[in-house]
Amino acid sequence: MDKTFDIKNYIRPNIRDLKPYRSARDDFDTGILLDANENSMGAPYSEAHGLNRYPSPYQKELKARIAEWRGVQEHNIFVGVGSDEAIDLLFRIFCEPGKDRIITTPPTYGMYKVSAAINDVAVNEVLMTEDLNLDVEAILENTSPQTKLIFVCSPNNPTGNVIDQKDIQKLLENFSGIIVIDEAYIDFSDTDSWASKVNDYPNLVVLQTMSKSFGLAGIRLGMAFASKEIINYMTKVKAPYNVNVLTSRYALKAFDYIDQINENISALKEERKRLRKALSGLNAISKIFPSEANFLLVRVDNAKSVYEKLASKGVIVRYRGNEPRCESCLRITVGTPEENNKLIETLQKILS
Repeated sequence: MDKTFDIKNYIRPNIRDLKPYRSARDDFDTGILLDANENSMGAPYSEAHGLNRYPSPYQKELKARIAEWRGVQEHNIFVGVGSDEAIDLLFRIFCEPGKDRIITTPPTYGMYKVSAAINDVAVNEVLMTEDLNLDVEAILENTSPQTKLIFVCSPNNPTGNVIDQKDIQKLLENFSGIIVIDEAYIDFSDTDSWASKVNDYPNLVVLQTMSKSFGLAGIRLGMAFASKEIINYMTKVKAPYNVNVLTSRYALKAFDYIDQINENISALKEERKRLRKALSGLNAISKIFPSEANFLLVRVDNAKSVYEKLASKGVIVRYRGNEPRCESCLRITVGTPEENNKLIETLQKILS
């Protein structure tokens, strides 16, 4: 795209002119802190030491660890309450309610559409091709001056496949708005992340999370990688103390266990391979989609009935048959070896 791209031309005027709330921790975070009306007596139980104080608004220590891990600069990072906060902020920053539009490529992560509805933003859906690639020409044909965001999930949820990087690059170079690449599952793939390229493409935003490969879904820590300008606007619009002390503490601690995290990723990839082989031997399963995520999309006869029978036996998967290109499909998360054995055993009985 045009390297003279100016982000200010795409920001909502009220956001561009917004004077953000200035919190007490913007100025000082050490000393005798009598500036934020915190409870000076502390929390009521000893293990909550320090929780009477507001967290850092900027999470500098956490961003430094993320920057080292992903090979970017700290000013290229936003951290928030899961990827969902970043998605919502992008709508609020770039999309005028009741006027602007986005494009999604079903089948894909449902939160894009939900967030669009919450923000009163219209959605143009451009189906993936039969082989689950982007229909780049159709996407570009469906853009207009009101199209501000295009969401691309890679590896895609619920299908598991990685989107061709040449297709993404073509969108980046031919669409004048913001391309959002959701990489929640990127660490289960052998494909490189787009995060290191955010300074090459001023209209690129990459979303990641600690919910998947880090095994920390419960702390709700999401990340966005983008140009310094976009990150500045996200920081400007977010709530002052969006990432709480406990989330920050556990996120930082995770980086001391990167070797274990990588071992877990490798183990899940091996289990993914084993699960695929076992499922392929079941006659009622007609297709197992290629996956570079920690799940498999499986086409099975009478999928809704199979889903319900599995649930009745305590094995919970996700029915995805209502989504385009996913007719009669179940999405199955790769579990532990024991969980996968139970799934296979139960499916064998149901499908026999």
